[in-house]
Amino acid sequence: MRNPYEVLGVAPTASAADIQKAYRKLAKKLHPDLNPGDKAAEDKFKEVAAANDLLSDADKRKRFDAGEIDASGAERPQHRYYRDFATADAGHPYADSSGYADYTDQDDAFAELLRRTEQARANRRGRDLHYSLVIDFAESITGASKRLTLPDGGTLDVTIPPGLVDGQIIRLRGKGMPGSGKGGPGDALIEVEVRPDPRFTRDGDDISLELPISLSEAVLGGKVNVPTPTGAVTMTVPKGSNTGTTMRLRGKGAPKVGGGHGDEFVKLKVVLPKGPDPALEAFVSNWDRKGFNPREDGAS
Repeated sequence: MRNPYEVLGVAPTASAADIQKAYRKLAKKLHPDLNPGDKAAEDKFKEVAAANDLLSDADKRKRFDAGEIDASGAERPQHRYYRDFATADAGHPYADSSGYADYTDQDDAFAELLRRTEQARANRRGRDLHYSLVIDFAESITGASKRLTLPDGGTLDVTIPPGLVDGQIIRLRGKGMPGSGKGGPGDALIEVEVRPDPRFTRDGDDISLELPISLSEAVLGGKVNVPTPTGAVTMTVPKGSNTGTTMRLRGKGAPKVGGGHGDEFVKLKVVLPKGPDPALEAFVSNWDRKGFNPREDGAS
């Protein structure tokens, strides 16, 4: 830690009034509330405050000048017989009201700012804690209750609201770090990652699914089971369906903000059986519309 006289820019012979004046000037320039987000200014303010804490205390200043304590207020090694342990805590010059003693008779706006800052620090709200949670696609649509295991072995019960989207953050109030004084605890902020489901694609409140069907189902029609986030349902495939034919299952999508649900769109895909099928080959060879060309314009 630098020499406190150098930090405040005063000579070792400076009076108490000179020290107070120098500190006040630097504090007005470097105070964190006047320099939000400026880490360098905050660090310099802490250094200036520590220097003022030492030099504004007549006993500490006298002992520093005599070489009994260093700039942090700690006993110098060669004088440990004089005091076994330092009582000063220069790392936190504003842990009590002593760091503001030179402002107690001031009534201007800056002095009031410092008083409010001291009170706020004494009753500081706890820090928020950040976690991540992975859930299944179906759980993001229907909602779920999950238990999150924390790094320290504790747990948090998390309610997943229906219709949650990937990257959404759930706030659990009061589940963060405890505060100081009258400051309440912080919150737990949980970023939810939705694990993709290869069957479904989500677009807003609607979801899409590609459903394989057999040639006979495409030609003759029939009832087939269709997956949805809430379980399989039965859907009727009309006769003469083709690859690309899209059907709608109303209300089988994600919940809407204003109520109701989106839809699930089912895109049919005709799939032939694997391997040679002599019967199918014979049928197609003798089909009376074998001259049909699907690549001609207007073909259906």
